[in-house]
Amino acid sequence: MSSHREAPEISKDPVADSTDLYAFVSPDRPDTVTLIANYVPLQTPASGPNFFEFGDDVLYEIHVDNNGDGHADVTYQFRFETKVTNENTFLYNTGPIESLDSENWNRRQFYSITKVDGHGNARVLARNVPCPPANVGPLSIPDYKGLAADATFKLKTGEKVFAGQRAEGFFVDLGSIFDLGTLRPFQNLHLLGQKAFQKAGDAVNATDRVNVHSIALQVPIKDLRGKSSPVIGVWTSASRRQVRVLHGHNSDDVYVGPNVQVSRLGNPLFNEVIVPMAKKDLWNSLPPTEDKNFVQFVEQPELAQLLPVLYPGVFDNLAALNKKKTPRADLVAVLLTGIPEGLIDGFTNSTGEIQADMLRLNTHIKPSKKENPLGVLGGDLAGFPNGRRVKDDVVSIALRAVAGATFALVDKKFKPDDAVAILEQGLSAADVTSPFLARFPYLGIPYDGFNNPS
Repeated sequence: MSSHREAPEISKDPVADSTDLYAFVSPDRPDTVTLIANYVPLQTPASGPNFFEFGDDVLYEIHVDNNGDGHADVTYQFRFETKVTNENTFLYNTGPIESLDSENWNRRQFYSITKVDGHGNARVLARNVPCPPANVGPLSIPDYKGLAADATFKLKTGEKVFAGQRAEGFFVDLGSIFDLGTLRPFQNLHLLGQKAFQKAGDAVNATDRVNVHSIALQVPIKDLRGKSSPVIGVWTSASRRQVRVLHGHNSDDVYVGPNVQVSRLGNPLFNEVIVPMAKKDLWNSLPPTEDKNFVQFVEQPELAQLLPVLYPGVFDNLAALNKKKTPRADLVAVLLTGIPEGLIDGFTNSTGEIQADMLRLNTHIKPSKKENPLGVLGGDLAGFPNGRRVKDDVVSIALRAVAGATFALVDKKFKPDDAVAILEQGLSAADVTSPFLARFPYLGIPYDGFNNPS
């Protein structure tokens, strides 16, 4: 999955788990960039009385590099505080929640926003900004859409912000992919599936009808872009204080030491399918400037070695490329440096020679009037890996790239296998039950506990 439970230790700490990152030129406000960082993955909607929320003890950050050195030039920091208004009830709410200051809402969250420049100078942009509640059900929250809209704010400095629960928009067939790399549209061709499956199957969206917590920002492009290039690099992180001394009650706990990064995310699927299991938690703790130490796994990805084995006779050209042990310069460009000029007509999102996992966005590329879910591979230069939009099919794009579709850009003699052109997971944005929004914050209304079948 994009970055849900991707490493052993962070899977035990979901409130600090960076799950998805999106960065795109806003289709309805093309003078801005929308940044969305998701945390707290795979939330079951019916989770009362303790509904999901951000962590008060976690520092959430969205970083932007605008000069290609892998260091943040603009960082937005978010810190949360939870307040309980009635200490004599076990209930999340004691009646309908019809406003953000409802007396019936017992457990509320607020947050502050701080902007930090590349020299470490910090400016607090807002304090005590309210989050919307979790979507309990229609009796508890009769108009969730309206309430969430009230929790979207325009700051005096020009940014628009939202922080709260949203429907999970990432679509992926986890059940098949992690069952020895099965792809249901190709399941009858799998090494172990040729006897078990007589024909192709229909994919199942394993992340449908679950929620996440989103931090969404819409920022004027001029406030993010550097002086010499329209390309920005984006990543997100979560950090905890170095030491926590427990006193048996959270309000009495003592936090000591600097913040220590425990999670980060740039490109989707990087830590999941590129970094080996034994190094995943290490990778989560490091800044992007250290990703040069992982380039060997990008140049020779394990998944590229597995595809010809799992699907005999389907990826013969990829098998021949693997046998030569040719470094995958295409994947290094897509994931670590950006795509240089000359490989794709009219397009580049290169940030230079520094190898760093960042979601790179060329802010000169205008939003597409009709989006192609395969992004750049589908001829849509406004989509992944030029940033990432909420409807981009990043799993299918990654599969095709690893299978050799992008290697043909750097080696004209290489011919991708015929199967690459139809290689996909078999899902689309239409498989997300809660529809995406046409405007900020773009991710759909969270599923409510009462109507959720799970």
